[in-house]
Amino acid sequence: MSGTAGAFNSRKATKLTLGDFRSIPMRAFHITWLAFFLCFFGWFGIAPLMPVVRGELGLTKEQIGNTIIASVAITVLARLLVGWLCDRIGPRKTYTWLLIAGSMPVMLIGLSHSYETFLMFRLAIGAIGASFVITQFHTSVMFAPNVVGTANATAAGWGNLGGGATQMVMPLLFAVLTGMGLSRYWGWRVAMAVPGALLLLSGFIYWHLTRDTPEGDYDELPASKRNAQHTAAGAAFLEACRDHRVWALAVLYGSCFGLELTIDNIAALYFTDYFNLDLKSAGFVAASFGMMNLFARALGGIVSDRCGLRWGLRGRALLLGCTILLEGAALIAFSQMRWLPAAVASMMVTGLFVKMSNGATYAVVPFVNQRALGAVAGIVGAGGNVGAVMAGFLFKSNALTWPQALMILGVIVAASASLAVVVRFSERDEQRAREEMEARLAAAQLVPAAAAAGD
Repeated sequence: MSGTAGAFNSRKATKLTLGDFRSIPMRAFHITWLAFFLCFFGWFGIAPLMPVVRGELGLTKEQIGNTIIASVAITVLARLLVGWLCDRIGPRKTYTWLLIAGSMPVMLIGLSHSYETFLMFRLAIGAIGASFVITQFHTSVMFAPNVVGTANATAAGWGNLGGGATQMVMPLLFAVLTGMGLSRYWGWRVAMAVPGALLLLSGFIYWHLTRDTPEGDYDELPASKRNAQHTAAGAAFLEACRDHRVWALAVLYGSCFGLELTIDNIAALYFTDYFNLDLKSAGFVAASFGMMNLFARALGGIVSDRCGLRWGLRGRALLLGCTILLEGAALIAFSQMRWLPAAVASMMVTGLFVKMSNGATYAVVPFVNQRALGAVAGIVGAGGNVGAVMAGFLFKSNALTWPQALMILGVIVAASASLAVVVRFSERDEQRAREEMEARLAAAQLVPAAAAAGD
């Protein structure tokens, strides 16, 4: 195996040992998902407070739709950039600078005083959504093929919990601040400084406690290899762009992660406007969608790894198609619900298949092109945000109600599942994946055997 992903692969972890905080792969796993959690928390921290912001700034439906689009639009370019940077300078430097830079607009959004300034900050905050690509890149280079799908899905799923946690925590924080005497004007502004400060702190933690690969940082490579790696990064990006499977996966990811971003943005307002819930109640209901990430995204990765063991890479792609199809059907059902318990239940079923599809997508990504892992992860990740941008236009339209927009979106998602048949792998790809998996498992078994012999 050649390229960035294969440059340091002799010490890849073959197990996801959650109680391990000392080994390089597991330490990277834990810090990566925590950093992504905080990024998601800051990214969507303002979403559950939008009923307050809407009233204060006098935002129209179209303007709210524009802020939803802005929050995910810039992430498209940011994900492409950080994917290239991961291949070139490594995930440690890339994530550290993204966390530090991304903390600024989160803390400063409280300076907004009009629709235009709020839109500008919402756009800037969207850049931290690129953290997902680094998260998936970092876990991909740390774990062997037999468990990489599980590791990727679990890290991303636990990180995505930030989208659910913020729906509960931010309304409560706002209530505490206003209860202490702050006005509603200052309440949401001060509340947003909290996730921003946490992001800033996490940047320094990431720098000091992680490494780029299981064997060390990119800077520890010999000069000749480091120069070759830098030269290869641009070529790898072009190679990824020429692969039709990458673009099919980008569309599929737009159909699942794009939908997740959309629901995270609209859920609190949806249940406030269509079911007459107050701010805290709407936040808790909306949080149930995000909290599915506690297990559902990891479940998608686990099932994909099992399918990979039994049916190879083709099994992973077919699983993705099935979960996308079920996601679309569940969303159509959710769009038709007018009774609150039924709406919440159908939203959670939709969430289950959304998160499973997310996990199943990035259980396929590491096998598409290991020489261009960062580029592939970046393009596919950007596809998720393109999906969210396109969905945003449905929700800003004055010709459609939000239930109608959800219905249309469900049909589009279900239809996109057919693209899974395009994600094909050659027999050589299948053989390479089997050989690497067998080699890593054999190496893992030799370590305890050697220790026992030494005793």
